Amino acid sequence: MQALVEISGKQFIAEKDMTIKVPTQSVNQGDKITFDKVLYVSNNKEKVFGNPYVDKASVEAEVVSHGRDKKVIVFKFKRRKGYQRKQGHRQNFTTIKINNISQV
Repeated sequence: MQALVEISGKQFIAEKDMTIKVPTQSVNQGDKITFDKVLYVSNNKEKVFGNPYVDKASVEAEVVSHGRDKKVIVFKFKRRKGYQRKQGHRQNFTTIKINNISQV
């Protein structure tokens, strides 16, 4: 079974026992989360598309860990003006494991 889920404004494909890196969620490690914003559900026989979300469909997941991504360098400059700015950024993320995809 496969689902397209909206988590924190971003879309992710989810399958059972899959591990996904999503934007930071404000829950503790080991807690369970339920996502109700399911845009699409497929179970090899039928495909259900939402308008915009599928009714009574949800994805249950467990928080595996929290972390920070690799550093991204943001470098700005203007030629011939002597203007240079270098800044780094590390994005926080949460790793979740999909336990169940349900459609009633």
